[in-house]
Amino acid sequence: MSGTGKGRVDGQAAFVLHTHPFRETSLIVEAFSRDHGRIALVARGARRPRAAMRGLLMAFQPIELGWFGQGEMRTLAKVEWVGGQPLLQAQALLLGYYMNELLLKLLPREDAHPALFLAYAEAVRALAIGEPSQASLRRFEKTLLKELGYGLTLDREAESGQPVDPQKRYAYVVERGPVLLGGDAREAESFSGRALLAIAQDDFSDAETLAQCKQLMRTLIQHYLGGQRLSSRRVFMELKEL
Repeated sequence: MSGTGKGRVDGQAAFVLHTHPFRETSLIVEAFSRDHGRIALVARGARRPRAAMRGLLMAFQPIELGWFGQGEMRTLAKVEWVGGQPLLQAQALLLGYYMNELLLKLLPREDAHPALFLAYAEAVRALAIGEPSQASLRRFEKTLLKELGYGLTLDREAESGQPVDPQKRYAYVVERGPVLLGGDAREAESFSGRALLAIAQDDFSDAETLAQCKQLMRTLIQHYLGGQRLSSRRVFMELKEL
């Protein structure tokens, strides 16, 4: 990335999160960039049939962007194709839209998060090439919470500060951490100590750990969304019912 003048940025690695029409021939582009975070850009003339950038502003494809200007809305100056990935299809496409929705709803504009950008890029790549995507998605969600300042305490009990015991079960209290459950409790919202410790280490090699991490992430993300509904999740549930 380089700056070449007042408010000018060139060669910025990015992904398109969302576009919508603006005036007669332009687009508003919500992009997630490596060094500038989420940014809103006006793509002037991008809806014209022969516009050079029209076919490049696709979600889930790595691109490089250049823009200029100041204020909340910058002007898109350049789009460059970095290298094609297969287009997301079917369930992978819905999961991609889920990640984009989380970024649009939770990530403040112009707040750089290179680690989150990398986690997003890795998850999109896994979805695109048909690799098992659940572990990449969980890492993305976990990184998102950490980068927003909601990092998880997973290896110590919230009340005593004692190390989590892999042989015991815990409830997870939002913004506090694991709380030991008594006896043989197997509540629906409980987690094994073994799974919590594996999640802390980003070790998703075990199916039970993946399932419990998905449950934990769903609870936490719902909390931080503060009542905002996810369209992608609703569509996914409707398709499952069909």
